Amino acid sequence: MEREQLQALLADMSLEEKIGQMVQLNASFLGNNDTLITGPMGTVSVDADEVKLCGTILGTAGADKLKELQKQAMEGQPHHIPMLFMMDVINGFQTIFPIPLAQGCSFEPELAKQGAQIAAKEAAAAGLHVTFTPMLDLTRDARWGRVMESPGEDPYLNSCFAKAMVEGFQGSSLSEKGRISACLKHFAAYGYPEGGREYDNVELSERTFRQDYLTGYQGAVDANCRMAMTSFNSLNRVPSTANRWLMRDVLRGEMGFDGVLISDYAAVEELIPHGIAADKREAAKLALEAGVDIDMMSDVYLHYLKDAVEAKEVDEALIDEAVMRILTLKNDLGLFENPDKDASAEDEKALILCDAHRQAACEAAVKTFVLLKNEAQILPLAKEEADGLLVSGPYADSRLLCGSWSFPSTYDNIPTIRERMTEAVSGQKITFTEGCSLFYDGEIVKDHTMEGMNPEQMEAAIAETVEAAKKAKNVVLCLGEYYTQTGEGSSRTSLQISQNQMELLRRVSEVNENVITVIFSGRPLEMTEIEALSKAVLYVWMPGTEGAKAITDVLFGEKEPTGRLSMSFPHRAAQEPLYYSRFQGGRPRTPQEPRGFRIGYIDIEYRPYHSFGYGLSYSTFNYSPVSLDSSEMTANSRITAKVTLTNTGNRRATETVQMYLRDVSGSVIRPMRELKGFEKVTLDPGESRDISFVIEEPMLRFVRMDMSVGSEPGRFEVFIGADSTTENGTAFVLK
Repeated sequence: MEREQLQALLADMSLEEKIGQMVQLNASFLGNNDTLITGPMGTVSVDADEVKLCGTILGTAGADKLKELQKQAMEGQPHHIPMLFMMDVINGFQTIFPIPLAQGCSFEPELAKQGAQIAAKEAAAAGLHVTFTPMLDLTRDARWGRVMESPGEDPYLNSCFAKAMVEGFQGSSLSEKGRISACLKHFAAYGYPEGGREYDNVELSERTFRQDYLTGYQGAVDANCRMAMTSFNSLNRVPSTANRWLMRDVLRGEMGFDGVLISDYAAVEELIPHGIAADKREAAKLALEAGVDIDMMSDVYLHYLKDAVEAKEVDEALIDEAVMRILTLKNDLGLFENPDKDASAEDEKALILCDAHRQAACEAAVKTFVLLKNEAQILPLAKEEADGLLVSGPYADSRLLCGSWSFPSTYDNIPTIRERMTEAVSGQKITFTEGCSLFYDGEIVKDHTMEGMNPEQMEAAIAETVEAAKKAKNVVLCLGEYYTQTGEGSSRTSLQISQNQMELLRRVSEVNENVITVIFSGRPLEMTEIEALSKAVLYVWMPGTEGAKAITDVLFGEKEPTGRLSMSFPHRAAQEPLYYSRFQGGRPRTPQEPRGFRIGYIDIEYRPYHSFGYGLSYSTFNYSPVSLDSSEMTANSRITAKVTLTNTGNRRATETVQMYLRDVSGSVIRPMRELKGFEKVTLDPGESRDISFVIEEPMLRFVRMDMSVGSEPGRFEVFIGADSTTENGTAFVLK
C-alpha cells in the first residue's frame, strides 16, 4: 500500500477499530491452547466480539496455525486488516544460540548478526512478524536476573551489538523473505534497579542516563529498529510507560525513533499499583499521552480509551498517530499484500534445526566461552588420554543447556556433553558419574520446587565420584546455575552455585589436583573459591543447542576459547553494582596502599575479581608499547594509535585487542577508562602484526557541566591491551 491508501484506510476506520489495533493479547483469547505465557494474566476480560478487532497477537507460532488464525482474524475484521504475530525470539527460535550476555563476550557483533539472521529465518517460516529483542539495558549489577539478555556493562559494546542484531533480524527491508521486525527494549534504564531487584525503581542522574544508558538504545534506533518497548521500572519516580518526556521528547524527539512503541506485558495496567494512575481509565490516558501505541496483555486501552476520547479527556488525534504507526509496520512487512508473509510448513521443516543452523550455533558458542584459569596449561586435553578422564556434575549429561527466554519445542534435539564427548573419543572410554543433582530434592528455585536427590542419594553420588576421581588423571566437573535462576523475575542476593555442587567440587579437589571446572550460568558468579579449587575454569554461560559439541571441541583443543568478559566478576555479591569504567574519586587507592580512609572496603578488594575484557586463550601474547603518530589533536584531525601484537605461544590463537581512552580532567569527572575500539586478531606461533586504532574527536565527547555534549581540550590517555586493566598506554593532548 502507498501511504495515501493507509491514510484513507485509517480515515474510514471506526474508533473501536482503531483502538483494537492498539491492543495485543495472547492467542488463548482466540481459543488457542498452545500459547506461551510470559507474564501474569492480570485482570484482562475480553469478549468474543472485542477479540475480532485485536490488532496483534503474542505467544504462539507455527506456520499452519498462524495462517488459520490470520484467516479467521481478517474475516472477522471490518476492514480485513491483517494481524501482527509476535514472540520472544531472544537468542534463537528453535536453533538456540548462546544467551546474549555470552554473545557480548565474543566481542564479535557479526556473530550476533548471524544468529539474528538465522533466528529470523526460522521464526518467519513459523509465521512470526516481530521479535521482542534486542534487550539493550546496560547491565552493571549481576544480582539482576535479566543480565543474561544484555550484551553487558559497556555502552560502546552494547551499541555495536544493538546495530548488528537489528540488521540481522530486519535486513534491508522487512518485506524480504526471512525478515522480521526487531524491538529494542526496555526503554529505559531497566537494567539498574535498586538492589538489583526486578521491576524496582531506578534512580539515575540525567547526565549518567544520557552518557551511559542511552547509547545501546541509540545503536538500535540508528539501525532503523521498527519497534520499541517500554520498561517496567520507574525512572526517577516516573513509570516509563507513563513518562511522556522519556518516550516523546527523548526517544522520538532526540533519538529519532519513528516506529511502534509497545508496552511491556501488562505494564499499562501496572501504572495503578505503581501509584501514578488511580484506575484503568487514567492509566489509559497517561500511557497514550506518553506515546504508547500498543497495550500488551491488558484491557486498559480496549475498555477505557473510547470513553476517554468521547469525554474529550484525550485527543483522538493521538490514537490516529498510534494506529498509523501500527498500519505502517504491517505495510512495511508486506502483510496487506501477503497476510501470511513467510509462513510455510515446508520451510519450517527445511530450516528449523537444519545442519547449517546447528553448525553456526556451535561456532558461536565456541566464541563466547571465557577461559578464566588455565594453570600449567592443563587445557586443552589430549584425546588419546581420554581413558584417564572422569566427567561428572549435574551438567555432564543434561540437555538443559539453553538459557531463560529460550523456548525449544523439545529438548530431545539438544545433545549432552556425555554424548558429544563419547563421539569425540570413539574407541576410548571416558568415565561418567552424576556427581550430584543441581539441588537437593524439594528446594525451591524461583517459583517452583525442584526435583533432585535427597541427602542420602546426594552423599552416595558424591562418594562415588570421589572414588572415581582418585583413579582419574583429570576430572571435568560440569557445574552451575539452573536456567530459571536467571532471566525475568530471577534476581538473587547470592551469586554462588548451590552448596551441594560446591561440596562435590571441594571433595573431588581433595583427591585429585587436576580438576577442570566448566561453569554454566546466565550471570557473573562468585568464582574465588571455585577457581582456588580448580586447575582450570571454563565459563560457558548457557551455550544453546550445540553447546555440548562446542564444549567438547574446546576441551579437546579442536577449537580455542576466545571469549572475553562483557561483565565484570565480583569477589562477592556485596560489591554489586560493579563495572570497570568507574571514577577515580578524590581518595583513590592502589592495591598496595592501606585500606583506611581510601575508596574501597576494609575487608575485601573493591575492584572486580575479573574485570571487563578479561579472558585467557590457549596461547600467550605480547603487546609492544603504544605508539601515536601525533601527540596533539584538534577537532578536525585524528590520531592513530598502534601496538605490535606477537603470538608468543606454540599454537595458532586469537586475541581480542582492546583500546580504552581516559579524559584526565574535564568540567565533570570522567571514568578511569572507556572502551572505544576492539579487534580480534588471529596469529600463528611467533607471528607479529601491527594493530592500529584511529582516534577522532567525536570519541572524546561527553555530557558536559552545562548538559551540552562535546569534547573539551586537555590531556587524554590511551591504553591498548588484553583487558580493561591494562596499563600499556601513552597520552596525547586535544587542542
